[in-house]
Amino acid sequence: MFWPFSHILILAFAYVNDKKLKRDDNMFATIQIALCVILILLLLLFPQTAHSGTDLGLSLFMEALFPYLLPYLVLTQWLLRLTAPMRTKTKRASLYVQAYIISALGGYPTGATTIVYLKNSGQLHPKEANFLLAVCHAPSPLFVLGFVSLDLLHSNTFGWLFLCLLHTFNICCLVTGYFLYRKTDSPTISVHNTTLYTAPFSESIKETAPTILLVGTTIIFFTTIQTIVQQGLDQLIPKLPYTIELSLAAILEVTNGLKMTVTAFPDFPYTTLLVVILLTMQSISIHLQIFVIAKSAKLSVRPYLKFRLLSIIIVPTIYALFFLK
Repeated sequence: MFWPFSHILILAFAYVNDKKLKRDDNMFATIQIALCVILILLLLLFPQTAHSGTDLGLSLFMEALFPYLLPYLVLTQWLLRLTAPMRTKTKRASLYVQAYIISALGGYPTGATTIVYLKNSGQLHPKEANFLLAVCHAPSPLFVLGFVSLDLLHSNTFGWLFLCLLHTFNICCLVTGYFLYRKTDSPTISVHNTTLYTAPFSESIKETAPTILLVGTTIIFFTTIQTIVQQGLDQLIPKLPYTIELSLAAILEVTNGLKMTVTAFPDFPYTTLLVVILLTMQSISIHLQIFVIAKSAKLSVRPYLKFRLLSIIIVPTIYALFFLK
């Protein structure tokens, strides 16, 4: 199956494109227009399939992500606002640890929203925020332990093993980053930025709503696109290998890709390795969520792309060498 390599190529292209976009604006815009026209034509040609894809995306979001994501987003945003004045005297190491713990418990894109909040409130330098955006990025423990480990793999241990492996890698990167940035002068936090919100809970709900909408929209959209593109390929190439369809699903939307992969290979000895690769790669829908949130705070996504490429190589390799039975 070639989808890990294709995903690496996509991330590498995104990194290069982020650096050269200003020089190639016209070409990039033309590619986007052509892609948009093709997708609109597919929607018109396969309306029933598009409807089914939308239903599938909505079902995946409501069953696999929404119950795990919403409470954590509200609570973490609430906590950040309640503790804002306390962080004026917080040491940098403590701030890094707090940001990482919040992101580790909430899952993506909780880490990105947390880093954006800390950066906008003047508690992080832009370079620190760029770095933490890349490191504070992990799936929700409830998603991994509940949906992936128990619902899909029927395993009590896989989820814990994967989380330990991923967070060990992330924490090593976090410690490295701390030593790189510890001599940086702490940003000056104004009184305006640290004033306790008059209604922190209401503000947390207000800030959570756009993120939930962004997550739901990307999941439903990419699941719909995956469904109609798959239908179009089936019409053009009737004998298209099923691995191609799995690759497409995995690249566009990881939740659907996980479900299809485990369903297609229930007794495959390397199914858990495929799941590790998928969870480490995530998908375009998740990366797009991070890009949108990062750009809203004018953060660079280059460190994020570098870390994703690195984790795609290191985490599955360690799992295959030491834990694959």
